[in-house]
Amino acid sequence: MAQEKPASMVEDKDLECGTEPATTTVDAELRRASSDEESTIGEPGANNEYNDLTTVPTNTSAIARTLTVVRTRESGKDLGPPPDGGFQAWSQVALAHLIIFNTWGYINSFGVFQTYYTQTLNHPPSDISWVGSIQIFLLFFIGTFSGRATDAGYFKFTLAMGVLLEVFSIFMTSLCTKYWQLFLAQGVAQGIGCGLMFCPTLALISTYFAKRRGIALGLAASGSATGGLVFPAVIMRLLPRVGYGWTMRTLGFITLATLIPCLVFLKQRLPPRTTGPLVEWAAFTELPYALFAMGMFMNFWGLYVGFFYIGSFSRNIIGVSDTTSIDLLMVMNGVGIAGRLIPNLAADKWTGPFNLLLPFSFATGVVAYCWAGVSSLSGLWAFAVFYGLFAAGIQSLFPATLSTLTTDLKKIGVRMGMVLSVVAIAALIGSPIAGALVERDNGQYLFAQMFMGSAIFGGFLTLVGARVAKVGTGLVRV
Repeated sequence: MAQEKPASMVEDKDLECGTEPATTTVDAELRRASSDEESTIGEPGANNEYNDLTTVPTNTSAIARTLTVVRTRESGKDLGPPPDGGFQAWSQVALAHLIIFNTWGYINSFGVFQTYYTQTLNHPPSDISWVGSIQIFLLFFIGTFSGRATDAGYFKFTLAMGVLLEVFSIFMTSLCTKYWQLFLAQGVAQGIGCGLMFCPTLALISTYFAKRRGIALGLAASGSATGGLVFPAVIMRLLPRVGYGWTMRTLGFITLATLIPCLVFLKQRLPPRTTGPLVEWAAFTELPYALFAMGMFMNFWGLYVGFFYIGSFSRNIIGVSDTTSIDLLMVMNGVGIAGRLIPNLAADKWTGPFNLLLPFSFATGVVAYCWAGVSSLSGLWAFAVFYGLFAAGIQSLFPATLSTLTTDLKKIGVRMGMVLSVVAIAALIGSPIAGALVERDNGQYLFAQMFMGSAIFGGFLTLVGARVAKVGTGLVRV
């Protein structure tokens, strides 16, 4: 008759494998609870109050059962390397496109809200930009926590909470009539919802691809361009006809319809990593990783100034209509589709993502400086096209490059989330600084344009240092 293994042997084996099967954990908890109760009953000096305390482990096992329901389970199979293709992998990319559509798509469309809120709420541009900035900040910053939760196997639970909160926040935004209400609903609540979805989705895609990871992430990231086309078009069509409230509710229904398939079919591939810190501070001792985080901080410090302020610049400086200002933003977002796909495809085939990120960062900084010379509508159209193209390259090559700085895919969630949190601070303060500079310049944009270009160019120089620290100055694919 086979002898049953003690609970301690089971636990040791689990720790050695780096996994924690759900059923084994619950059974071990139950056996410990039962043995604790038996050891105290009838012992000298034992009393009823002490015996009641022995029920605590049973409650712990109940919590363990609840968590195993929402956690990815260990299959026990050797999954091998990423499939790098096939229906399952590419379907995850398509669903990730919808996630980015509903997160970055809204953020890239905030220029429309910036213009409308400035007109209707009688608040200065710097006040309004805080709504969009806090949304970007939380999208990035929450990545530290949602990324670690994904590594631990709670991808589905994290995604579900994000979907629920984003849809709820959009419908609450439709009821807002004051600035503080918009700040809480569209800024804080929607930002948290986006953050719960964004980082886990990027980390998920990275586990399905190796050689084609760049184009996979590029296809997913192009959802921001799709959303940047759809949402402004809906707002432009519906706002004059049905009003602000029902325009926002329509956006809410679009979001709900496109996120439900993601909630059902997105699937975590790797088994959970049960141990490890929330923040892996040792990563910042790696010079390429630390310089990369600093470089992307500088890039994102200035990157969204163009998206937030092209509408108000076109109306107040060039003198175009509201419709034309929205068209400019849509073009800036639309060319981003090519800016997200072509660089990532080239990175997979020839150069590697890091080598392409550098020229795109340089070109974005140059175009940002050139914005100061725009004085006509034709010049503004040219700026919108080139800036949208190069800025999209930064946005899509950023996660692809970051994934190459992590060799252990089980840590990709937390290491990606850490850099996103660093970038979050830049995104939070960048656009409000630009708005304050516009006010200081008596409604002119030169100070904001110089700040934007200098921040991005400083990021380019820092990224050059990160690339040298990683592979030196030679012509190496990276």
